[in-house]
Amino acid sequence: MSSDSSRVLILGAGGVGRVVAHKCAQQPEVFGDIVLASRNEEKCRRIADELGGGLRTAQVDADRPEEVEALLRRERPDLLLHVALPYQDLTLMEACLATGVPYLDTANYEPPETARFEYSWQWAYEDRFREAGLMALLGCGFDPGVTNAYTAWLAKHDFDRIEELDILDANAGDHGLPFATNFNPEINIREVTAPCRHYEDGEWVETPALSTAESFDFPDGIGPLRIYRMYHEELESLARHLPGLRRAQFWMTFSDNYLKHLEVLENVGMTRIDPVEYEGREVIPLQFLKAVLPDPGDLGARTRGRTCIGVIARGKKGGEPRRVYLYNLCRHEDCYEEVGSQAISYTTGVPAMAGAKMMLTGQWSGAGVFNVEQLDPDPFLAELERSGLPRHRVELPL
Repeated sequence: MSSDSSRVLILGAGGVGRVVAHKCAQQPEVFGDIVLASRNEEKCRRIADELGGGLRTAQVDADRPEEVEALLRRERPDLLLHVALPYQDLTLMEACLATGVPYLDTANYEPPETARFEYSWQWAYEDRFREAGLMALLGCGFDPGVTNAYTAWLAKHDFDRIEELDILDANAGDHGLPFATNFNPEINIREVTAPCRHYEDGEWVETPALSTAESFDFPDGIGPLRIYRMYHEELESLARHLPGLRRAQFWMTFSDNYLKHLEVLENVGMTRIDPVEYEGREVIPLQFLKAVLPDPGDLGARTRGRTCIGVIARGKKGGEPRRVYLYNLCRHEDCYEEVGSQAISYTTGVPAMAGAKMMLTGQWSGAGVFNVEQLDPDPFLAELERSGLPRHRVELPL
């Protein structure tokens, strides 16, 4: 490790963890010593083998605070980069406070027993991280993460005030399987089946899950796709940190095939997160379903097509109304060729690496708990351009 490079502990060896490990290893001048840890160390070793041994591995159960603290004390990293499960956010933040290690994650906390995710639990750590002189960066994936940075960039460069915001997430790819999720099935299905909330005139408006749909013509030849309104965590932080925002909505595409399978699974009780008794033991149906569905980390080789994720902002500049679309296009096949992963993991893992670089090089700094939109978007988006996630900007008619 050079005198200028840092030691980073990556926790999580799924699809996103693989991407983060590969992308960190591409910049040894920043990430001079990489430790990849997971409950299943064999998964870490396989990733290390892909990189020709360019990182060290460790075994740790992120649900056991004492194990995480022991690993942090032993390795003494300059940053904990958490890309495991959002259920573990609070445990890992506690471990970082106990050991004096800065923290970064890609998704906000949700309690295992309730399909409810929000930032309140993590924002409650603001005073403790500030008093400890430590930085905690929340939600530094793509959405949340890059979508927050896109919004901050638009607010800095294109608008005096953003009044309306629509975040659009389209996966126009195809893995050829009857039914599979593009990231952790348990987290994906909990997220999609939760009641929708959007922000309007200072209030949160709740509607049934996937009950509002529109068609949107996506750029670069992707074409019209059906988008469904749903709740996503960056809405909460952007509503808090963006002055003058009147309305914020999140939209995601789903194929008819996906929705058909999801409806059947819901109807037969397989998406339940409460335990049921089966042959003398308790089983959580959704966790069993996760065990029998394809592993998203194995979808890369068979997935074709592109993702398109971005934000449409409406507001004013110099008193004149304007509407701007800022977005990224990412091709599944290109991601697999570079790092052995499909684009869903790639678009989450690259921003996590970039956010870690911002923190380790001091381009983002501070004591306390931060969301991405609170920090300067320019160096972060420049790093994404260099690292495989370029952005495109289009002026839209009002």
